[in-house]
Amino acid sequence: MRNEMMHRPIVNQDVLDYMRNEQKPLTGKLKELEDQAHEAGVPVIPHETVVFLQFLLKQLKPKKVLEIGTAIGFSASLMAETLGEAAHITTIDRFPVMIEKAKKTFETLELTDQIDLLEGDAADLLKELTGPYDFIFMDSAKAKYITFLPECLRLLNPGGVLMVDDIFQAGTLFHPIEETPRKNRSIYRKLNEFLEAVTKAPDLTSSLLPLGDGVALITKDE
Repeated sequence: MRNEMMHRPIVNQDVLDYMRNEQKPLTGKLKELEDQAHEAGVPVIPHETVVFLQFLLKQLKPKKVLEIGTAIGFSASLMAETLGEAAHITTIDRFPVMIEKAKKTFETLELTDQIDLLEGDAADLLKELTGPYDFIFMDSAKAKYITFLPECLRLLNPGGVLMVDDIFQAGTLFHPIEETPRKNRSIYRKLNEFLEAVTKAPDLTSSLLPLGDGVALITKDE
């Protein structure tokens, strides 16, 4: 489950170490979950992204949040605890092992009333949702980002923000495709297509940030 790209920083290593190790830590059970994930090599958002997500959510104050890619439930729990009971989180995952881990996480952190976990393929479930959502966090199969994008934009409230994690593949997206192992070329093509779509579309405003393996913030122009 080790995420190779998280160990190939796209910023200066000293800067990364400071952002990852010196910023305000989490506390309580959420801190325990973060530490356990790091010790076990479970791919959760790195601490610099944790801090940024907390900051962003406190400014936006979304009431309805959608997450694509639950994993062990860390980021959904982080959002729920940051926003408090006034917000409700809907999160999607299709892997039974992760679903069971996430359910245990939500029970341990006493967040089952605040978080709805939808089980199944996001390609199908997104079409069934009506929204709208004030904030959408996508951290799932990277090759699917371009597929999920239209549904995410349909579900996003005017003025809402779509945040997409792990978009740079440690910067290898910008190398010639011949330098990319064949097994990774589908991700290479699809992520480049995604970046082209969100940075060039006339009806979208986006910002790309070098946090973790890259973050995109996207809004729909009114």
